[in-house]
Amino acid sequence: MNKPLENPYAARGENARKVLQRDPEPMLLRPYPMRSVTARNRIVVSPMCQYCATDGIPDDWHFQNLASRAVGGAGIVFAEATAITAEGRATPFDLGLYNDAQQAAFARIAAFVKGSGAIPAIQIVHAGRKSSTGHPSEGGRPILPADGGWEAIGPSALPFREGSLVPRAMTQADIDRAVSDFAASARRARAAGFEVLEIHAAHGYLIHQFLSPIANHRDDGYGGSLANRARFLLEVVASVREEWPDTLPLFVRISASDWVEGGWTLADSVELAKLLKQTGKVDLVDCSSGAMSPLQKIRIFPGYQVHLAAGVRQGADIATGAVGLINSAELAEHVLQSEQADLIFIGRGMLGDPYWPIRAAKQLRARIDWPKQYERGDIY
Repeated sequence: MNKPLENPYAARGENARKVLQRDPEPMLLRPYPMRSVTARNRIVVSPMCQYCATDGIPDDWHFQNLASRAVGGAGIVFAEATAITAEGRATPFDLGLYNDAQQAAFARIAAFVKGSGAIPAIQIVHAGRKSSTGHPSEGGRPILPADGGWEAIGPSALPFREGSLVPRAMTQADIDRAVSDFAASARRARAAGFEVLEIHAAHGYLIHQFLSPIANHRDDGYGGSLANRARFLLEVVASVREEWPDTLPLFVRISASDWVEGGWTLADSVELAKLLKQTGKVDLVDCSSGAMSPLQKIRIFPGYQVHLAAGVRQGADIATGAVGLINSAELAEHVLQSEQADLIFIGRGMLGDPYWPIRAAKQLRARIDWPKQYERGDIY
């Protein structure tokens, strides 16, 4: 098991100031090229579920939520985890991208985000054994099919925790259908105008379930060795790339550690990242962690997952994204300048402040363009 590190950023302020003195142009605000597109800076609005969709369709809430972050100066703006099928939703309130109404509603959002200078991005997911649950604010209890829920599936018939739905172990036909459904959502994402696509292989959802020995007890070609457990993800990547243009970047989000004895580890993540790099189809590994097991033990502090992004970047020689309580501009700049990651994903900080990038630029004593309509509000 990967043991949580002591906080390596306890004295980050002085260290970051020294870095800034060596290079007065903040890396955080430098453009980041990816295939045919270039992000205006290295700040990414991390996918953050809002749990307020009806029939998977984004509405005015989702529009204003993502539009405001684009206006706020981020380089890449991700729509939240978006299900590839109705049965792939974790809750009835999740977004989806599996029909025309959803695609049309997303097109409006993607167009505004791009028109505001940010790159519109979307993360696609299947919840697997974590599907058919209630609203998280009400405890996220399982919803039985008899009560309006749906069947949960997974690599093995193992529930997430006591009281969770027991998933049906997927057949080869189920696996093939899921691979195809990921590709279909990728096709719809492109048609809607998104320019970065991320495959969600983290946080205990279906692809992560195949990767982790905690949830995957199969004895066929999708179980046992790391190469076998990675097979499903690699098939999804290949299928998605058939629909997602070679001119546009593809990210994969992973949980780089399960934080549970006998679970997925950072060393496993490095080996997986090497496999992803060998495909030539993946541009960046977005390194989160956890959510596979309720037994996980994680020490939380600012930048607590950065070492995972650094380990994957160094071990597999692939671009990574760092995420997890990177709550200050100085910490974000330190992570980039110390070459621990290539992009900074901001989640909770963006929920609290849609204009986090503008505030970060001021903290780093750098210039960032304000929307003309808001120039009189330069209070940072």
